[in-house]
Amino acid sequence: MAMETLAAPGPKLGLGLLSIGRSWGVAQRPPATEDEAQALLDIAVELGITIFDTAPAYAESEARLGRFLAGLSRSRRSSLAVMTKAGEHWDAERQAGFADHSRDALVRSTDRSLNLLGKIDVLQIHKATREVVTHPDVLAAIDHARACGVTAFGASVSDLEAGRAALESGIYRFLQFPLNRSNTAMLPLLPEIEARNVTPVINRPFAMGALLAQGSSEEAARSAFRFIEEQAPNVIVLTGTGRVAHLVENVEAFRSRHG
Repeated sequence: MAMETLAAPGPKLGLGLLSIGRSWGVAQRPPATEDEAQALLDIAVELGITIFDTAPAYAESEARLGRFLAGLSRSRRSSLAVMTKAGEHWDAERQAGFADHSRDALVRSTDRSLNLLGKIDVLQIHKATREVVTHPDVLAAIDHARACGVTAFGASVSDLEAGRAALESGIYRFLQFPLNRSNTAMLPLLPEIEARNVTPVINRPFAMGALLAQGSSEEAARSAFRFIEEQAPNVIVLTGTGRVAHLVENVEAFRSRHG
């Protein structure tokens, strides 16, 4: 059922889980507490969100999501799609992420994620570059993940060269990248994404909140969602927040984006 959720036509709203794991952004806002994280996930499911995006580099995020999933019934869990990543890792001592795309590091990361989450529906190569997406170490790690039951793969990229290389490889069914009204650098990828039947996964739809500071935040959010849908009708848009109130507002804006 999870893959059916991901493959369903039309735009889909997912929840990015960086904010329940660690501080981030210019303001370095503290992450949600354990209780706040569990409440956020519970309300997200109640609101109808079925796609969750996490990563080892998000510190406590995978562990907190895993504890939430472990408390669900089998049927409820099977209706949710969990996307995580491998390639950027978390150094708890330095409180910082670092990239390592060697086979051994990727295998250890995948095994740890499987242990924390129980199941991975989509494994994305994090901080992917043009060289990384087809590197032998990455391909070997993908083979390992397949042997562990992972059936779908993606790449999380931030430049056109990496995106094109991932698409041309034919390996990845999902491509994650930033896109919003103030950052359209990745727009040239969309025709090839559609031609190859790859699903775009959009992060930073609000430009890290900058777009919501322009006039009415509710209308700004609706406008941001409409913009993305106009560019890519069959898309997963990730709203990243650690606050229940913001999540409720974003879900409402997504549902009412056409007025």
